[in-house]
Amino acid sequence: PPVGVSKACSSCVRTADVKEACMQCDQVICQNCSRLCSCCNTVTCSSCSTVDYGDVGEQVLCNGCSIFQV
Repeated sequence: PPVGVSKACSSCVRTADVKEACMQCDQVICQNCSRLCSCCNTVTCSSCSTVDYGDVGEQVLCNGCSIFQV
């Protein structure tokens, strides 16, 4: 897309900056809907991440890291 053009967030449909996208599925996401993996610091959308409510507290894990956290 041309510079300065915005797209709609795939989660909330608000305007999102084109440079923000889920590193797992490449969907455009806004800053409010993006999640940062506690393990690898990858930016993901809500569909590509899970929240682990373990002993350490609440942690966001991308789908890649969540399979290693048992």
